[in-house]
Amino acid sequence: MTAPGTVPPSLEVAGLAFAYPDGHQALHGVDLTICQGERVALLGPNGAGKTTLVLHLNGILGGGGGTVRVAGLPVAAPHLAEVRRRVGIVFQDPDDQLFLPTVREDVAFGPATAGMRGAALDARVLRALDRVGMAEYADRPPHHLSFGQRRRVAVATVLAMEPEILVLDEPSSNLDPASRRELAELLRSLEVTVLMVTHDLPYALELCERSVVLSGGTIAADGPTRTLLGDAELLRAHRLELPFGFDPCAVPVRPAP
Repeated sequence: MTAPGTVPPSLEVAGLAFAYPDGHQALHGVDLTICQGERVALLGPNGAGKTTLVLHLNGILGGGGGTVRVAGLPVAAPHLAEVRRRVGIVFQDPDDQLFLPTVREDVAFGPATAGMRGAALDARVLRALDRVGMAEYADRPPHHLSFGQRRRVAVATVLAMEPEILVLDEPSSNLDPASRRELAELLRSLEVTVLMVTHDLPYALELCERSVVLSGGTIAADGPTRTLLGDAELLRAHRLELPFGFDPCAVPVRPAP
């Protein structure tokens, strides 16, 4: 528990265990704390339990062992509406997130569902679009945008809810180099806690000072991204691979913002 008068961590996972109905044990007592404002990469091979863990953060999955708290709130029925406002998940495919006729309507959907109306809703939508550099596209159909632009709009749909934690599933996948760089600049500019699920190890190094390796449903490593990516034995043991010739120790340290 957090001491009175202190800011609770954005995320506290303690002893989280979960088995699917077919008996597959996806998580085995996961412990993870992420402080407010941290950017953390969640790394691991396919089938490691990454998606299962993420789906516990806003109560889509539950009923196993252990506890999950978001900004001090237990992820449980009495708090689910607030937890889901605080945890924004950006899916790997933006087309899973964008389903209305215009960008403006997609970004307005979450706040409108929560009861926001009128000028306040309009201002919230434009602020979210402005943060991702997409305000000029507000009245365009999402399917007329490039993949990178659609991903930015997907981020805006989450930012419109003013979350505390932004969870991104493979954010760099299918992006061209320019879109990849633009998304990285956007993510660095946001004053939110970020949990980035990715197989893109250089992108993890670029954006996240800390990484967590989840493998076989347990935390196999937790530490500075540069240190973990420099451990060839660790990467090999958990089926993580750097691009050919990429040396994480040779990448210049980015100055703190």
